[in-house]
Amino acid sequence: MKYRKLGNTGIVISPIALGTMYFGSETPEVEAFAIMDAFVEAGGNLIDTSNVYVGGEAEATMGRWFASRPADMTGKVVLATKGRFGDDSVDPNGAGLSRRALTRSLDGSLKRLGVDVIDLYQLHASDMKTPVEETIAFLADAVHAGKIHYIGLSNFTGWQLQLFVSTAQAMGAPIPVSLQQQYSLLSRESEYEMIPATIHNGLVSLPWSPLAGGFLSGKYQRGAKPAADTRAGSDKPLYQWVSEEYANSDRNWATIAEVVRIAKEIGATPAQVALSWIKDRPGVGAPILGARTVEQLKDSLTAAGLALDDAATAALETVSRPTPGGYPYGTFGQGQRNRDLKDGVPAPGIPVEAGSPHPTGRA
Repeated sequence: MKYRKLGNTGIVISPIALGTMYFGSETPEVEAFAIMDAFVEAGGNLIDTSNVYVGGEAEATMGRWFASRPADMTGKVVLATKGRFGDDSVDPNGAGLSRRALTRSLDGSLKRLGVDVIDLYQLHASDMKTPVEETIAFLADAVHAGKIHYIGLSNFTGWQLQLFVSTAQAMGAPIPVSLQQQYSLLSRESEYEMIPATIHNGLVSLPWSPLAGGFLSGKYQRGAKPAADTRAGSDKPLYQWVSEEYANSDRNWATIAEVVRIAKEIGATPAQVALSWIKDRPGVGAPILGARTVEQLKDSLTAAGLALDDAATAALETVSRPTPGGYPYGTFGQGQRNRDLKDGVPAPGIPVEAGSPHPTGRA
């Protein structure tokens, strides 16, 4: 397995990460232990969780795994968790990125995980009700106290990411090293601003839902009712959202068909093709895989060593390209930002008066 750097740090991570969102619920503890065993034995090292996965049970499950395994196994793990969400119906200060909320969140995670330090502590989402300076100061103190090694972000917009990074730099505080974002062949809108922002600032992208809730595994058929034991067929609100997010799009079904075609052509599974594509995107460190069984995990880990050829990559790039719509991501907005260094040639998308080489209508 060829490892990659975790952003601008000195540690390396496996090209596929393991997610634990369902540990302790859909994935019982015995199966969760077996999945983590198999992941580490295969060379995987980045395991991602959160304080709110299964109400904290995912972290507790990991904590019991750490306690029951030898140090030479658990010591290989690059441990990542998150803080931001909580039950603010009980305590109005129980969520957010305030010093108070994050102190309780971090201390709770450390206790459930049974560790003294977390390698990558990620802000699960932005909180613009809290001054960014307050959040950054807390994280800097946590780093200096030896409770966390590195800082990550998740579900931030491009401008929020840049605000956080620039403010941390101005404060002389540690800057984030990663952004965990929804990103897959069926969800490429992060390429408009978030992915370029990570690359510009030296962060690495850790895509969540790289198989689009299982749609890129090729197991669903358009117009057919998903089986009740699949996520798309579940009556849980989260799964219903996933199904609606991906199922009602001609582009998505065309992309799935292309993934299946390429998989048959090269003798791989659709999931392996989709994971190979995302892991080799610019700025990506490791897509986060949520396996429910050891068999699923082993099948998907094959993607770590799979490289698609130029023809397959180009075909997937073309069929899955998102439609940006109107301004600012549409043709006109792209033209405003374009500079192709061709003297006298107007930028694409900008109206040009007849007989004139110069663009008009600039804002």
